[in-house]
Amino acid sequence: MRQSLLRATLLCLLVAPTVAGCVVPSASPPPRSQVVEADARALAYGRSAAEIFGNPQLRDKLQALFGADWNPPTPGGVGKLTGAAPEYFQVGGPVRMVTVGDASYISVTGCVRQDCDRRRGLLLIREGGEQLLARLDDGGFLHHYAFGTGLQPAAAIPITDAALRALERLSDGSPYPRPAP
Repeated sequence: MRQSLLRATLLCLLVAPTVAGCVVPSASPPPRSQVVEADARALAYGRSAAEIFGNPQLRDKLQALFGADWNPPTPGGVGKLTGAAPEYFQVGGPVRMVTVGDASYISVTGCVRQDCDRRRGLLLIREGGEQLLARLDDGGFLHHYAFGTGLQPAAAIPITDAALRALERLSDGSPYPRPAP
């Protein structure tokens, strides 16, 4: 009887953490971020989302950043956006400079004209234009993108989140544009 009780206790000690899950606090705090006064650097690739997406220096990099999501989705595409990535910047917000950690980024927000509250985008271009990061909100489903040597989409998450927090602090809680009625 004692051996059965010991086995049951041991089994509970081994199984309980697996069933309950382990919550491990983040090892690092989110990077510090702030919106800085826009200067000539902010306008290096254009004064609007449309100009930035049409800029010949960035066009190929933007297509590489979004990959298959650059084009409209094909029927049956699971996990894909409901529209082409450039649509998320149809209504573009102001071009700003944001620092995240020690890096400076040109930032532009945007949204889909017919669904601005649910389908929005944030594009970050690291100073120099060699790294691009993006976050597209597709009705509650977030898609993150990264372009640049050695960058993976997961690397975009803390940076885009920190930049978005800085932009939210500057605005009335939503840095995304609001189309005119």
